[in-house]
Amino acid sequence: MTQLLKHFIYSLFESIRDLAPIIGVIAFFQLLVLQQPIPDLAGLLTGTLLVVIGLTLFVHGLKLGLFPIGESIAHDFAHKGSLFWLLVFAFALGFGTTVAEPALIAVADEAAEVAATGGMIVNSLESKESYANGLRMTVALSVGFAILIGVLRIIKGWPIQYLIMGGYAGVVIMTGFAPPEIIGIAYDSGGVTTSTITVPLVTALGVGLASSIRGRNPMTDGFGLIAFASLTPMIFVMGYGMVI
Repeated sequence: MTQLLKHFIYSLFESIRDLAPIIGVIAFFQLLVLQQPIPDLAGLLTGTLLVVIGLTLFVHGLKLGLFPIGESIAHDFAHKGSLFWLLVFAFALGFGTTVAEPALIAVADEAAEVAATGGMIVNSLESKESYANGLRMTVALSVGFAILIGVLRIIKGWPIQYLIMGGYAGVVIMTGFAPPEIIGIAYDSGGVTTSTITVPLVTALGVGLASSIRGRNPMTDGFGLIAFASLTPMIFVMGYGMVI
């Protein structure tokens, strides 16, 4: 219990240290540049305190739960020697974490609203829900595919730079053919997939898998899965825009 408390206090100080520059920048511009009092100071301080506590609990939970779980599952699959089930798990992990991503849900709903307003789809609740769900499923499928390819890369030892360059070449080519209305959404979709849920589990999977395979270095081979998760949604979403 004492050790757990020490780790929590250390995480608390880390959260305060990480948030201090943001608070400093806001205070500097508000008080010295704009020279105006901070509105609702009590609410701002309360919100900042809640952010510090929430960030501390989140980071502490990652260290205690998600990272060990991801690494242990990767170790188990590597030792089991079943490539099929490892790839199925990689796809399911990418799909499941992305479809539940709050940032993606918000972006998909906003994109549906804008599409309805701009006349791309019928301005009805059913059409907007269908468009938003289709966008979410497309992004989730693309991330699942990306994690599957990333895991296969670790196993086979493929150089990551060639895959990334080829992927971005595909993004550039798709940009020339995709409808202009979907390009911005596609580019933003690559960013919203790498958020609070997806990154910890995917990173732990890559590092754990690279640690379990002889000849693989966790530093050089274990990372890079997130790059695929950011890349493939752009291609898939532009394809989704061309289809609909």
